[in-house]
Amino acid sequence: MAQYIGKRLLGAIVVMWAIITITFLLMRAIPGGPFTEEKKLPPQIKATIEATYHLNDPLWKQYSDYMSHVVRLDLGPSYKYIGRSVNEIIGESFPVSAQLGLGALTFALVGGLIAGVGSALKPNTWLDYIITIGSTIGLSVPTFIIGAVLVYWLGFVWPIFPVALWKGPAYMVLPIITLGAQPMAFIARLTRSTMLEVMKQEYIKTARAKGLKKSTIILKHALRNAVLPVLTYIGPLAAALLTGSFIVETIFAIPGLGKYFVTSIYNRDYTVILGVTIFYSALVVAFNLLVDLLYPLVDPRITMGEEESQ
Repeated sequence: MAQYIGKRLLGAIVVMWAIITITFLLMRAIPGGPFTEEKKLPPQIKATIEATYHLNDPLWKQYSDYMSHVVRLDLGPSYKYIGRSVNEIIGESFPVSAQLGLGALTFALVGGLIAGVGSALKPNTWLDYIITIGSTIGLSVPTFIIGAVLVYWLGFVWPIFPVALWKGPAYMVLPIITLGAQPMAFIARLTRSTMLEVMKQEYIKTARAKGLKKSTIILKHALRNAVLPVLTYIGPLAAALLTGSFIVETIFAIPGLGKYFVTSIYNRDYTVILGVTIFYSALVVAFNLLVDLLYPLVDPRITMGEEESQ
């Protein structure tokens, strides 16, 4: 088990180094810079500003300096939000995005599993058809359309929920449904297909022959094996949802991380772009690593298979 964890950790470190390096080089390859504006600054002032932020240093030195700060978890100062560091920006905005993402993840996971299992247990029935059609629509319709429809019907036609800002539970309902609709549809379809395959396996037939309760067969035997593909999907999904959807945050005027990321692209704020990219990538890698560690708990044969092959 220790070797299993060690390999995954080493792989995660290599992936993070590659992401930071590639993103850093791409930022420097783009023409212009954070202080390139329509109204040009006097050359002396621009040179002084660039010297202050060490942007006039050789590329290799900028890279080594930046990596040394990243290792210390210092993502540097923002070039546009004067007096604020990237760590402060992420620290202030991420909790809002995390609340939105956690709610959407819970909504998608619970709703998707229930819908998928229900559809698989009642194949070719009205329930199966409704869930399949609903899942197809959920996957086909873009997020901003879902948000606009919810805002129109539940915010204006029937003013049940507020349609903007982030001030309490009532404000969370529409953004969470909007952000979680597509993942829920995908999880429902994925769970349905895997459950249908699992329910045909011999060990399920054996469990039925032994007279086990239907609920025990579904929860302990069928769902435990059917959830493995869902676990694979949850890793990057959790990171994407927890960092917040830029579109959803824009639609509902939510002060999350997405606002700063979009603004930093327009402003060419290198450090914010790099910092948010690193933060997002670290979450993706961390959740994928967590999924890898959860696999042996759900199915111990995964670890045993690796050990036997060595």
